[in-house]
Amino acid sequence: MDSKHDGGQRARHHLALAVTGAVALLLGGCVGASAPPISTADVAAGLESYHLGAGDRVRVTVFNEPTLTGEYNITPGGALAFPLIGVVAAGGRTIDAVQQELTAKLAEGYVNDPRVSVEVLNYRPFYILGEVNRPGEYSYASGMTVEQAIARAGGFTYRANEKTVFLRRQTGKAESAVSLRSAQVAVLPGDTIRIGERYF
Repeated sequence: MDSKHDGGQRARHHLALAVTGAVALLLGGCVGASAPPISTADVAAGLESYHLGAGDRVRVTVFNEPTLTGEYNITPGGALAFPLIGVVAAGGRTIDAVQQELTAKLAEGYVNDPRVSVEVLNYRPFYILGEVNRPGEYSYASGMTVEQAIARAGGFTYRANEKTVFLRRQTGKAESAVSLRSAQVAVLPGDTIRIGERYF
């Protein structure tokens, strides 16, 4: 009698484990399908591959031309309005590309042998949503990681999934899953970080 009772308990225990495992696999499949893990290249991405965008403020220096040197905002349409040459498309382009275009256009009869330098003074903000204590918009700091961004937002709530978060680059439409147990992931200006709830 006791052996039958023990056998039944073991069977129910194994069944419960099997169901739990199946649910975990289904949940993991859902997350993976909608938010693939972030790529190795993106883990290492930093400001060296940065593309300018609306909300950035840059300083353009034209050597020996103080009237042209100054601070300029990237407009919501991604434009940089510059004296003499007019509007330059800056949104979605690297700093080097914009610098080269300014140099080329100034050389078209405006400045002899122009030497132009472009640097970002203020980057556009990043956003953090979901299960953090202070979700919202935050100013960007160079070299910031996902973990540092979470800390700036007051840390996790008690409901937060502290193992995996979701990151969407401003240059992309889809979220990527970020494991907080893997290599540190760089945050870039304009990124949106979402912290989900844990399942149990």
